[in-house]
Amino acid sequence: MGDDATERSTERNLDGTTTEYFDVPKAEETYRELVRALFEDHWDAIDFGPCLQGAVFELRFASKPRVGYLDGYFTIGPDEPGAWHFHLCVGAHKGTKARPTAPELARWRQCARAAFYRDLDASGRPRSWGLRLWNGRNEQMMTVFFPNPWLNPERTKPVKEPDWSRLALWMDLRARFAGVPPEPAPVDDARRPQMCG
Repeated sequence: MGDDATERSTERNLDGTTTEYFDVPKAEETYRELVRALFEDHWDAIDFGPCLQGAVFELRFASKPRVGYLDGYFTIGPDEPGAWHFHLCVGAHKGTKARPTAPELARWRQCARAAFYRDLDASGRPRSWGLRLWNGRNEQMMTVFFPNPWLNPERTKPVKEPDWSRLALWMDLRARFAGVPPEPAPVDDARRPQMCG
């Protein structure tokens, strides 16, 4: 996948921060492959959940999750009976013969955009790396938080010196799914960015 196939955009946020987006080309098969890569291959390196103004969920699996796919929906959760789980619609959703899904509702539910992102603080220093998914009405479905050079490996405390190798997974998956080649780490500025808005 070539770099020119990637749509890039920048969004200025109300708190003076900036979010850079690197879109994944829209294709059901690509979205399925991306979700499987995250939750089957890299489940132990990511946090995930809704990330909206006023509510941020940073969920993490303690062991490899069970991943199923049916009628356009992933069902992902711990591999234990009765455990919590979540559903994520990335494909064509038809419903059943007895209860077919209206086409307009199916379009609303299905992932319509996926983009890798990088958040920059008000001074332009990178502070957070992830992936966001939106449905057919541009409502955010989920955010995936990738390892952060400014946090310890457990992702619980800030560190004094960044470990830029923690960007490898984000860079690799962004290259694979959005066609953006890896870039050098911003080693010329080791000042810790403002982490929260």
